[in-house]
Amino acid sequence: MLVFILNRVRYFVFFVFIFLFACVSKDSSIIKVKDKSRDLAQILTAGKIVAVTDFTSTNYFIYKGEPMGYQYDMLVALATELGVKLELIAENDPDEAMKMLKRGEVDIIATNLLGIAGNYKNFEFTEPYLQTHQVLVQRKNFNQNALIGNDLVRNQVSLANKIVYVKAKSSAVAVLKNISIENKIPITIKEYSDGLTEGLVDLVSSGKIDFAVCDEIAAKVEAPLYSNINFETIIGSNQNVAWAIGKKSPDLRCKVNQWLKTFVKGLGYANIYNKYYDNPYMAIMIKSEYFYTTKGKLSVFDEQIKLESTLIKWDWRLLASLIYQESKFNPYVKSESGAYGLMQFMPITAEYFGIDQEASPSLQLRMGVRYLKMLEKNMEDIRIPEKERLKFVLAAYNAGYGHIIDARNLAKKYGKDPNVWDNNVGFFIQNKVDFYNDSVVRYGYLRGAETYRYVSEILERYDHYKNIIRQ
Repeated sequence: MLVFILNRVRYFVFFVFIFLFACVSKDSSIIKVKDKSRDLAQILTAGKIVAVTDFTSTNYFIYKGEPMGYQYDMLVALATELGVKLELIAENDPDEAMKMLKRGEVDIIATNLLGIAGNYKNFEFTEPYLQTHQVLVQRKNFNQNALIGNDLVRNQVSLANKIVYVKAKSSAVAVLKNISIENKIPITIKEYSDGLTEGLVDLVSSGKIDFAVCDEIAAKVEAPLYSNINFETIIGSNQNVAWAIGKKSPDLRCKVNQWLKTFVKGLGYANIYNKYYDNPYMAIMIKSEYFYTTKGKLSVFDEQIKLESTLIKWDWRLLASLIYQESKFNPYVKSESGAYGLMQFMPITAEYFGIDQEASPSLQLRMGVRYLKMLEKNMEDIRIPEKERLKFVLAAYNAGYGHIIDARNLAKKYGKDPNVWDNNVGFFIQNKVDFYNDSVVRYGYLRGAETYRYVSEILERYDHYKNIIRQ
């Protein structure tokens, strides 16, 4: 009865919130349209906003196991403002991103939209949150290359008869075409589609190509990495940088615009911008072997994680996400509660598996996987369906098997499904502090909100790993 009343109160408050929301128009509908496009009301009802961005050295990447990035942090801030979860899809092809938005698979494209060449009839831009311009990428020491002469190109007219490389489908293509037409000069434009912007800078730096054009904001990050590259020659005029939202989502666009106007003037945005564009440490991060965009490592233990994950038939990226949650890949860390090592064994569990604090990282990992396998067998024995089993296993690894039994018993007693995590057993784990004196509870008190968050964060990070880390 208590659960029923609590749920009724939550639903009442939630719907009052929706109908008072400033940007929800009178014509808004809670029901999804046929092409899956959603507006603000549907997003709030679902409790999730879906965005697509590109994985680059600034927008979205993994560093030492942690998802990061300019666009990622911006989207997290937006989701927090809306009070919903963020689901992020990584896609570096701007045409495909536009198709996703048109089909209603995503609610927003969050990237440098002026880097998209094509027809904008299916979406509209938000308020700009940044301005940029294109810059010429060229080597400083031209006397080492007899093919080009000794002087830096200082104006765009000097690009006459030059071969210039640009990121495929970027705004630089249109900028260079306009310069060619307006100044009546021939420029050979080569679209580079085999990698990211930083790949172009590499090619110029190594002498494989002579000129490239990229965004000034991208150049800010790249400049400290290349002592022989000059980024100072401006190509074209200033351009607004914005997100895109489908035309069938006017209320969402209204809300995002309201938020952006305030957010970009505040400290939160300044911190995000400075973190990625005015941060000398970014150059160190990008050079790190643990900086993951399309290559690199999560940790020094990647190969063993891949090997051990086969024992429980897990995607190694899932096991890596759990280990990051436990120890951030530090085999020597010890918690206040006494848990230690990569897999954060409690002393009693470590004793059961025959290890102690002196155990090697390799042995810690092996025993941790054995423990996960044992928990999976336990969940199978009590007939948790396979599609639900993972969340139960993760929760049991964090809180102990006994608390899972308690939460299942509470679910049975209060009319929930004991074999389903979300909104069922997960609810009683999350709120066990309110139920630990219940007659069906045998394993006592638990700060279950921490366990519930533990499960959610591992799975969310796993989604980020899948976005960026290829198998």
